Amino acid sequence: MNGKAASLFMQDENRKSALYFPIAQRGLSKDYLHMEPSEAKRAADEILTKGYIAIYDATKDPRVHHHELKKTEGIASILVVPVMARDLVIGVLGLYTAEHRRFSSDEIEFLTALAEQGGMAIERARLVEQIRKNTELFLDLSASINSSLDIKNIMEILTVDVARAFGVKAVSVRLLNREKKILQLVTSYGLSEAYINKGPVYAEESIVEALQGKVVTIRDATTAGGVQYKKEKKAEGIVSILCVPIKAMDEVIGVLRLYSGIPREFTEDEIMLATAIAHQGGLAIRNASLYLALKEDMQDLKQDIWSHRMWF
Repeated sequence: MNGKAASLFMQDENRKSALYFPIAQRGLSKDYLHMEPSEAKRAADEILTKGYIAIYDATKDPRVHHHELKKTEGIASILVVPVMARDLVIGVLGLYTAEHRRFSSDEIEFLTALAEQGGMAIERARLVEQIRKNTELFLDLSASINSSLDIKNIMEILTVDVARAFGVKAVSVRLLNREKKILQLVTSYGLSEAYINKGPVYAEESIVEALQGKVVTIRDATTAGGVQYKKEKKAEGIVSILCVPIKAMDEVIGVLRLYSGIPREFTEDEIMLATAIAHQGGLAIRNASLYLALKEDMQDLKQDIWSHRMWF
């Protein structure tokens, strides 16, 4: 497009922020200070309504910062378009020119098409990487279940692996205490002590549908109904939640929860994977319970046999 440079900004959930950060560039000096994350976020918000941002004079336009730096870098005009995946803006692509340019509709459409292709390529790469991670995750879980009957240890491994595989902020496993009607925390990953100790999670008040065997997705946990501790979730940086029931046979015994630090629409594949993992967790709990029951029966049998020996 006869430009001076280009840069790509993407959301990075690992930074626990919904902002955008530069991940690739071409044509800019090492000393050039990229658009600030908050600036990129504002650009993305404007793109959602207009479809693009065209800046004729980057050294004066109030929508951009560091005017002098842009002048020193030799940047005159900027065109920014969205990078889309599954109808969501996952990043922004910026084109920088050395001469002032009023971008034509053809140029805007062309760069938008390039960004769209880029979004598709990124999404494909992510899917391939996700498949690889999913396979590794199931292998690790299967090995853990086969090598240990320590439920807490298995659940700790599960939460860490799930958080990494899904790229979420945190994961927790809670099991149902029917007597007290609360969901007791077994283990978690990525949650602060303050959030963990916020108070009891009541089974009848916290995403009840999951305890009825349904998978529940929550776009915004700070405003959705049927969610406890909204203020605490906002302070913790929790935005979206995927809640999956953990079953032993056909009985719901707890929930697996995935917490995202940015607004997130969990895909059908992700939901299926989380459900399968929760099933693995339920299977591990059932196996451990059967082992303990068998162990007690064996002890009773040994005691019974010993008492018979005493008769001779």
